[in-house]
Amino acid sequence: MARPRKPLLSTDRIVDTARELVDAEGLAAVSTRRLAAELGVSGPSLYNHFRTKDEILEAVADSVSAQVDLSMFEDGRDWRTALHDWAVSYRAALRDHPNIVPVLARGPGRRPAALRLADAVYGAMVDAGWPPAQATSIGALMRYFIMGSALGSFAGGFPDDASAYDPADYPHLGQAHRLAEQQEKVDERAFETGLTALLDGLAQQYAEVARSA
Repeated sequence: MARPRKPLLSTDRIVDTARELVDAEGLAAVSTRRLAAELGVSGPSLYNHFRTKDEILEAVADSVSAQVDLSMFEDGRDWRTALHDWAVSYRAALRDHPNIVPVLARGPGRRPAALRLADAVYGAMVDAGWPPAQATSIGALMRYFIMGSALGSFAGGFPDDASAYDPADYPHLGQAHRLAEQQEKVDERAFETGLTALLDGLAQQYAEVARSA
């Protein structure tokens, strides 16, 4: 009986496997030796696709950026609605792949999907009437906020042990032990609260821009 052929090694296979490793074990788990073993190939064969581990991680980061929906900047939604919907999609992608956030936080670099994302946001803001400098600031502001929200859970950072919050020391944290059990709800509500506050503030600035135009 003929031996089954191994799947051909491809850039997509390498990136998908590396992303699974990052998701499961973190950035430190990725090495050319480990990837080669996971893929069932020899280590040198990876160098036909990527020269270094850093290049692989950059590609993984870009594969996550590619998951962010950008259609809201093309289908006629007003700038505020588009920013809101994009932020929700962006956060969802980062929430699914939190271990890659430190790489994404370095900025888009030369990553194609990340550059398309930046181009879409900036272009939509300029098209909506924001001055270029303020459009740049909006893109930066939104990235700070979204990245920060993905770096860790606020609610999940509180122990679910009521004895950790002695009222003599922490008189206002009597219910803090309940945060962990409602982690998703608390974190989602916090994100929406912050996003609404940001957009409200931007709407006020936009009105001033319109008045001065």
